[in-house]
Amino acid sequence: MSALPTSTATAQLDQFPPVAYLAEGSQLYSRTIGVTPLRIDYRRVSLDPALGQLISNAYMAAPTWDESAFAAYEAFRRETIQQFGFLVGSTKVGSLGVTVEFTETDPYSDAESMTHDLSERRLKVFSTRGAGNPHPLLTDRENDMFRAVHDAFGHAASGRGFSRDGEEAAWLKHCFMYSALARRALTTETRGQSCAQSFHYGGHCFPEQKVVLLPKNFSDPSSVRLGGEPAFA
Repeated sequence: MSALPTSTATAQLDQFPPVAYLAEGSQLYSRTIGVTPLRIDYRRVSLDPALGQLISNAYMAAPTWDESAFAAYEAFRRETIQQFGFLVGSTKVGSLGVTVEFTETDPYSDAESMTHDLSERRLKVFSTRGAGNPHPLLTDRENDMFRAVHDAFGHAASGRGFSRDGEEAAWLKHCFMYSALARRALTTETRGQSCAQSFHYGGHCFPEQKVVLLPKNFSDPSSVRLGGEPAFA
């Protein structure tokens, strides 16, 4: 993905009321693909620093390209396209009717601005071409579609911004819209990259994009913490 923020969002912008139709829509979508979304207070989700460092280390140590990841990435690509169709399709057929515009510059200074637009069923997305960091496997169009659905169904639907805790909450929220196989690729694209950015690069630059799968336990929602405690003890 690599459209992560280059600085940690301020605390007051990291939490906001979830966009209701996106929160409801994400749960409906999950059920249609046979995934039961858990009831989670996303305001309390935080990233365990020790776990974040482990994820960062694994991401940085991984090769750029691993053919054993292809099946997960194909599932991820296919499911992302389906989610994008649900996001932008007409409300007359049960989709969400969001107008998405891809831009050459970063359109938002904070999550609050993005959420305001989404509340009006519109979204601007910093394009892959504009960011200058193409994905080694996904096309620019496919990567752009993922950026759109992750901003909508990860961040806006959970009510969390772009701090490292907000990225953790967005990953968790979005997990429930993917199959178990595709979730492995989702984890590389979000949790892996955001941890590498925070813990290896100090929040100052994007990590290299990779086509790899991190250790399977990093894709397990039960690794998340709520208010410093295990989420699913």
